Amino acid sequence: MVDNALKGLGIHILVDMDGCDPAILDDEAAIQSCLIEAARAAGASIVSHCFHHFSPHGVTGVVVIAESHLAIHTWPEHGFAAVDLFSCGDKLDTVACVSYLKVALHSQHCSTTEIRRGPGTAQANH
Repeated sequence: MVDNALKGLGIHILVDMDGCDPAILDDEAAIQSCLIEAARAAGASIVSHCFHHFSPHGVTGVVVIAESHLAIHTWPEHGFAAVDLFSCGDKLDTVACVSYLKVALHSQHCSTTEIRRGPGTAQANH
């Protein structure tokens, strides 16, 4: 049995994706589709979404999910995307979400950082 106080209230996954297809990263409709499908792959309950294309390039967007959110910001000129997945609880399949995005964005390298969130999870910053 896992003590919920040690588990926290949620999990925050930060994903850096390098070597992505610049054309996809600069296409607002494609990014919107990718994030919505990634949320579905995770088993999330989609509430809403909002996306914006920047000039001269780059897209940012968020899919609001009942479990919290899935967000992205892209830098097509660098072939880079930063993804942020926060889930209250531990019911989402975060691996399926990240795997879907890695394939959809044609990422050549993907790194993730997992942070537990909630009371008792804070680390001292020095």
